[in-house]
Amino acid sequence: MFKLFTKESQLVSPADGETFDLSLMPDPVFAQRMAGDGVAIDPSGDIFVAPADGELTLIFNTNHAYGMTLDNGLEILVHIGVDTVELGGEGFTRLIEPDQYVKAGTPIIKIDRPLLLEKGYCLHTPLLITNVDKTKSISPKLTTSVKAGEGIAITYKI
Repeated sequence: MFKLFTKESQLVSPADGETFDLSLMPDPVFAQRMAGDGVAIDPSGDIFVAPADGELTLIFNTNHAYGMTLDNGLEILVHIGVDTVELGGEGFTRLIEPDQYVKAGTPIIKIDRPLLLEKGYCLHTPLLITNVDKTKSISPKLTTSVKAGEGIAITYKI
């Protein structure tokens, strides 16, 4: 009977790549889930997209991270790479402006992969639910090949 009140939803991957456990991120803020819970992606492409339908509420000035608020109140964050904020936006191109409603799969950021790798940056990208208190469960899909905007990265219940 109580299952009627628990809705299962999904977040798709923000990038092509392979998913892995967040605890394996080289940044302790993400590995210890201090910024939220979710999944990490080792991206293979250069386009990062919206992982769900919702309002694109924030793109950092440096374009290395973006946040969304979904219709169900869930807040999500995509953080491209580790310590990439240090680049001050170099290697990141904004494809859309914030404060608009987007559909899952809408391109948000394009990276210059060769430049970022040449400069020695790890591109591992966490996809986080930042207000975990709004969820009943978060189930990352681990060690899975995913396509940006298509492959399921996280299943959650609210």
